[in-house]
Amino acid sequence: MSSIWGRNIKISVFGESHGPAIGVTIDGILPGIKLDMDYINKQMERRRPGKNRMSTSRNESDSVNIISGLFEGRTTGTPLCAIIKNSDKKSGDYRRTKNIFRPGHADYTGYVRYRGFNDYRGGGHFSGRLTAPIVFAGTVCRHILNQYGIKISSHIKSIKNINDKSFLQEEIDCNRMDRLINSEFPVIDQSVESGMKEIIYKAREEGDSVGGKIECIVTGISAGIGDPMFESVESVISHIMFSIPAVKGIEFGEGFMMSEKYGSECNDAIYADENGEIKLLTNRNGGINGGITNGMPILFTVAVKPTPSISKVQKSVNIETMDNEEISIKGRHDPCIVQRAIPVVESAAAIAVLDMLLEAEKIKGGMNYV
Repeated sequence: MSSIWGRNIKISVFGESHGPAIGVTIDGILPGIKLDMDYINKQMERRRPGKNRMSTSRNESDSVNIISGLFEGRTTGTPLCAIIKNSDKKSGDYRRTKNIFRPGHADYTGYVRYRGFNDYRGGGHFSGRLTAPIVFAGTVCRHILNQYGIKISSHIKSIKNINDKSFLQEEIDCNRMDRLINSEFPVIDQSVESGMKEIIYKAREEGDSVGGKIECIVTGISAGIGDPMFESVESVISHIMFSIPAVKGIEFGEGFMMSEKYGSECNDAIYADENGEIKLLTNRNGGINGGITNGMPILFTVAVKPTPSISKVQKSVNIETMDNEEISIKGRHDPCIVQRAIPVVESAAAIAVLDMLLEAEKIKGGMNYV
């Protein structure tokens, strides 16, 4: 198993959903960076379960305990390691389904890949619980990016068939980005919020779940970051996004819509402004051409599938008896994980962007130690 990602910033995620703790080791963080624990705790709170009717009732504090790589409040340059304890576990909920694979989960694939030795409780290492360490790692990276004027924000682009406006349709400024970051249910057009929530509540009442899309924007990125082919900006971001459980698709800029258009409708016109700087009139390509940033914001959308844990009766197999059986999943599960996945997507984006900036040597030797 490989749970390590990155070339310059390397993160290694460890733990299981119902184990003593989960955590992450971050290698490559520069020394002397003062970590803002209030900022870290705020980002962890955005992802934390058990806050409202739209999330699981599992109530974890998600408080972070940094055990190495930090001395007197500043990074030492050695691996930064943090753990998050699992305190609200109900492992007994999973004993009944130990031998019956849950449809939509990694129970079957994990059983085959790890010869039946995988921890099945709550999905083990495959659980969305493992996104909490990603948020911590991403928040550390995000703190560094903030010093360079690089900001990341997201919103719920859709829940099932109810759609919010796109960043492509709106004027994006720091105030709007901050409003979305500080919102529990971030949407650009607040008139769609109630309809989206009703779909989530209805899915919960019916023992079902629902999915949606998250649109993310990264501003303050200069042109010239990234590489063509295998280390393109799209490749790097896509790689880490597909490490988030439940993410099943990604598109950049207008993405799949481009397949229905003419080239004249997809190209971003180029011009020189009054200061002699090259700019683009539109951002249909999501800030990327040839795998390299063009100076416009990086813009992408991820598709998040419905939570596979539902109480509706589904068909499965009992691995012990090899009998076909029916299963109804009990326990505490999210009827929709889109709203809680937003800080995870932003954090993953922060890790990817910082890794690419370090690769391009846009940050090395230029850190402001604050």
